[in-house]
Amino acid sequence: MEQGSAREGARPAYAPGAFPSAPGDARVPQDRASRNRVPEQARGEHTHSEPPAPRAVRRHSVRGQILDALRAALVDGELVPGQVYSAPALGARFGVSATPVREAMQRLAVEGAVEVVPNRGFRVTERGPRELAELAEVRALIEVPVMLSLARTVPAHRWSVLRPLAEATVAAAAVGDRAAYAESDRAFHRAVLALSGNEQLVTVADELHRRSQWPLVAGPATRRGELLADAAEHTALLDALIAQDLTVVQALVREHFNGADR
Repeated sequence: MEQGSAREGARPAYAPGAFPSAPGDARVPQDRASRNRVPEQARGEHTHSEPPAPRAVRRHSVRGQILDALRAALVDGELVPGQVYSAPALGARFGVSATPVREAMQRLAVEGAVEVVPNRGFRVTERGPRELAELAEVRALIEVPVMLSLARTVPAHRWSVLRPLAEATVAAAAVGDRAAYAESDRAFHRAVLALSGNEQLVTVADELHRRSQWPLVAGPATRRGELLADAAEHTALLDALIAQDLTVVQALVREHFNGADR
């Protein structure tokens, strides 16, 4: 079942423990030379090559890396519920200015992971078991009927191509990597729901799924055994979908969601 404790692409590097102190740990690479380079067009030089990427694109890329790192830190419990973190302090840790950190935190605030504390920074949202149970209930209301419908109509060969995604959850669980598991878990569910052809459904379900992965207040860390049990449900669900066994599909999906409040 989903861990009740965020992220596309490769997991960004940041050192676990003592977050966000210990400056000089993981740093987001910066191309200082390219930042100071004057575009050829600005010097009046003629060129037929593509112009350098705008500075705003480079900043967005840094913000994306910081956002991925912060989401991973949320899932891992490195960002503690109830604590306030300042953008300058986090920026010093990652070796960037406060601006991309602040932009990433504002995105997390929109998602509900943190809340803005004027003149101080951002407080990690405190969540209890009731909220997690409510999220699991809403997810079940959305995903169970969709998966049952897909089980009746999608041919076996289309389910089979999702096998590597299910196996990726097992691999992450085997090493106890909660952030990697959270990412692969969402990737599997997105791929299943995408077969419905409803992009809005996929977006809404993925947002609910991400929120279900944030840590509880004073909640225990998800153990590797729990992650392995959750991952096994993915492979079992895929087998049931291939076999078009609607009874097993429904039972597995509901059990999967009900485990969110473990």
